[in-house]
Amino acid sequence: MKISLGPLMYCWPKSDVYAFYEKVADSNIPLVYLGETVCTRRRQVKWSDYLALAKLLQASGKQVVLSTLALIENSSELTELRKQIANGEFMVEANDMAAVAIAQELNQPFVCGPSINNYNRATLDKMATWGMQRFVMPVDLSGEWLRQVLTPSPSYEAEVIGYGHLPLAHSARCFTARLKGLTKDGCDIACAQYPRGILAQTQEHQPLLRLNGIQTQSASCCDLRQQLAQMETMGVSWFRVSPYSQDCISVANALIAGETAPLTADACNGYWFNEAGMRRVV
Repeated sequence: MKISLGPLMYCWPKSDVYAFYEKVADSNIPLVYLGETVCTRRRQVKWSDYLALAKLLQASGKQVVLSTLALIENSSELTELRKQIANGEFMVEANDMAAVAIAQELNQPFVCGPSINNYNRATLDKMATWGMQRFVMPVDLSGEWLRQVLTPSPSYEAEVIGYGHLPLAHSARCFTARLKGLTKDGCDIACAQYPRGILAQTQEHQPLLRLNGIQTQSASCCDLRQQLAQMETMGVSWFRVSPYSQDCISVANALIAGETAPLTADACNGYWFNEAGMRRVV
């Protein structure tokens, strides 16, 4: 099974984004997803910048997939989405059904991202007739579901988010702006102040969720590194590391080198990939 690096879901300064992907270019990671998946108001890194980064990564020998928004809210975002899919050089990860429809219309192959609710084999097989080459398993499903979906082996690949904060939901409201007493349209890109999102806790001060603009994530970090062999037996092709810091490059490189032991210096809490689904190790 191969290791991929998912799109950066946080609002980092442009210089930090470039520094991060320059390190990715020097890594052993074979497949990299990049692009804005959360909010178009994050204007530090523009579409032209992502294209430049994609070419940089491609020149270093990486396979590059451009990730699209998970929530399309207006006509300007739809116009931008069409431009992204028609880029003529890189495959896209469709994170909204609008992206799937445009890819089908333009006869462009695509990866079906985790925010699209593919909940059965019939849906996935239909997506494949529209040009889907690979699907990323939705994070709310179980290992048993995946085993059934991959039996018999399909013509397309399967990818699992195996390490990182899980993207749980997207909303038309911006939680970060609301926390700051700002409107969504006048948010001042407040999420740039939180490079790993905002940790929300219970009244007992236990981690509950992580707020990242309009996106809600898992508070803790999903860690399925110990289940690599199990997933490979199922027929999973790609294990995705979802970046939240520069350290994730080291995690991906370690996995490629066959090192799957938990990293004691990491702030990740464990999840088990089992028949009951992903459960936090308390």
